[in-house]
Parts: sequence; C-alpha cells; structure tokens
Amino acid sequence: MDDTSPPTTAPPELPISERIRQRILQNGQRFHANDNIADFIEPGEIDTLLDEVAGKMQGVLESLIIDTDSDHNTQGTARRVARMYINEVFRGRFHRAPPVTEFPNAASLNELMIVGPVTVRSACSHHLVPIMGRLWIGVMPNQHSNLIGLSKYARLADWIMSRPQIQEEAITQMADLLMELVKPDGLAVVMEADHFCMHWRGVKDTGSKMVNSIMRGSFLKDAALRREFLAIINLKA
Repeated sequence: MDDTSPPTTAPPELPISERIRQRILQNGQRFHANDNIADFIEPGEIDTLLDEVAGKMQGVLESLIIDTDSDHNTQGTARRVARMYINEVFRGRFHRAPPVTEFPNAASLNELMIVGPVTVRSACSHHLVPIMGRLWIGVMPNQHSNLIGLSKYARLADWIMSRPQIQEEAITQMADLLMELVKPDGLAVVMEADHFCMHWRGVKDTGSKMVNSIMRGSFLKDAALRREFLAIINLKA
C-alpha cells in the first residue's frame, strides 16, 4: 500500500515551568510570588527549571546590552542568578518546609517564651530587591501545645522569608504556620526591616525602617501580656 501521508511529528514538549504551572492550575491552587509550590515539582525538575531560568536570564542580560561573551565579569552570570533564585533567595517557593520535630508539653509550661531577634532576609515582590531585618516571636504555650526546638523558629522564618514578599504578608504567614505547629494559647510576631526598594531606588531614604506585628490569642486579648512582650524585646536591643 502506498502511504503518501506526511510523517507525523511529536508535539514539542512544554517548558518545565509551563508543566508545573498546569499542575497547579489543575489542582485549583494559586501560585503567587510568596506561595510555596514544592508539592507540584517532581523529583529532578528543579535542575531542569534552573536550566530554563538561566536561559531566560541570559536573554535579559542581552536585552540590557551586556556583552557576556567578552565581559569576564558577566560570563556565567545568567546561570549564577538562576541558581541563586531557585536554591537560595527564593528557595522557600521551590523547596519544602524544613523538618520540624514537635515535643509534647510534658511539664505543662504556661509562661511567656520569646525567641529573637532572628535575622531574616527576603526580597520585595515589587522590585525584587533585598529586605533585611529582625524577627521576634512570643509564645504562650498551654498543656496541649507542641514544643519545637529553638533553631526551628529560625529555620521556619528563613523558609517563609526566602520568597518574594511584602513584610505584612510575610509575618502573617509566619504566624499562621506557628499557630498550626505549636497550637499555643497566644502568639506574637514582630518584624523590623530595612527595605532596599526605599534605600536603593525611589526616595533613596536610608534611614527608614518598617515595623509591624501580629498578635493572636492571649496576646490580642491581654494588654498586660502584650506590653510585657513588647517591653522585653525592646527594638533598640
């Protein structure tokens, strides 16, 4: 039989970013800048995504008219930036939460516990420039609370902050996570930070800082407890 039909070709494979995006949409989830999308990334895909980001970053450098062929300072910059975003400064988007061991409150601790200042680093989701600051956490446990190791507060804060963020949403995410893990009677989170979108561009005001707080449970209801926490952390410390 004479088959004169043209040979069929397989459709081109979608870029890895599009495949991940389709999984997220199929599950009805959002993928805002400060969301974690690790559940939708399959084993081995991080490296493929890094390759894609590096290629697109190379295009950005070329559009900025930077000669990456002869400029020894920017040879390899595209891949370095891609690796930095995916595995470092934005890893809270692409990698799962750090493991956290929880212990029962066997001694029925019910006194104020404060952790901080924890150094935090993030990037403004408006301009992708640094946010550098400090975080304090106050916990009022009860007999049913789960206790977590001191270092885990810093690890969880780093995981939340290692995404494009705005400060107000970042500490809300931190508070929600700790309420779920620890289940305390009360929780307080205070953050003070420098925003390089103000220092480095725009008004170029290097003296301004942003301070905001989240109060939950007994910290919200008990003004004396709230004052005690704020007096102890004393932002000048």
